[in-house]
Amino acid sequence: MDEDRIEGAAKNVGGKIKEGFGKLVGDTKIETEGKADQVEGKVQNTWGGAKDALRDKDAA
Repeated sequence: MDEDRIEGAAKNVGGKIKEGFGKLVGDTKIETEGKADQVEGKVQNTWGGAKDALRDKDAA
């Protein structure tokens, strides 16, 4: 598994926590940052998945 997939998943989870905290305390800036972190994490995870697929294809 590519390192980008792991880091992306972690950013996604961290973003969800940050978004939830922002909602809890009523801070829209923190909430928005959390949503942005989630998007960044999903993109990084997708990139890692693509690299995995290429690596697996080359190994076959």
